[in-house]
Amino acid sequence: MGVTIVVTSGKGGTGKTSVLGGVASCLAAMGHRVLCLDMDIGLRNLDMTLGMSDLVLMDFSDVIYQRCSLSQAAVEHPKIKNLFLLTAPFNSRASHFDQLDLMTLLAQARQQYDYCLIDSPAGIDVGFQLAACGADRAIVVSTTEPAALRDAQQAIAQLRKQDIPIHLVVNKVSRKLLRKLHTTIDDAMDTAGLPLLGVIPEDSQVPVCGGKGQPLILCQRRGACAGYYNIARRLTGEQVPLHRF
Repeated sequence: MGVTIVVTSGKGGTGKTSVLGGVASCLAAMGHRVLCLDMDIGLRNLDMTLGMSDLVLMDFSDVIYQRCSLSQAAVEHPKIKNLFLLTAPFNSRASHFDQLDLMTLLAQARQQYDYCLIDSPAGIDVGFQLAACGADRAIVVSTTEPAALRDAQQAIAQLRKQDIPIHLVVNKVSRKLLRKLHTTIDDAMDTAGLPLLGVIPEDSQVPVCGGKGQPLILCQRRGACAGYYNIARRLTGEQVPLHRF
């Protein structure tokens, strides 16, 4: 039985989608069957992050409305074995879908994949509620900026109503920024009130690869990619030391 994990953030710009794509790619490289489910309806870009825009023909609404099966709609990555994408519809709204329908879809995903990573819209509106409703676990992505951490607290408060494990990933971290803000990763953990799943260093190759539509794991294994890989290992139960700054 697979695990469904919603990846969310309190505000845009934290790099949530890049983190999801990076962790999913690493899980797949480790031999796990992974489904990336884009739930950012109308504003999807996970297909661009994974470099699969030209391969997408159907979206999750086709599965929900039984126009095709999950295995028909989910597209495997051309270069990363075991990595699949089911994208969001462009011309719909989250309010068009019922939470029960999504839970039925996730039940199918658990049967076919080891991990289903759900890309949630930022914020706490109806799109977030839909993306999170059937998740087994949650990952909240934030930067160390006070505004990002404050908004993350709002998303965390909503997720706690579901009584599921929630973990924090601190993204785009640099020593220089931490010194300027007079803050630490421990401060971020205290503000969010969550256990830390991973720390992702700031890496100039993330936007470069994103602009090329190429997963970071195909470009390098250090920097942010090493952070993604450590998170993937922790999700599978390994004990991995945290990146230190």
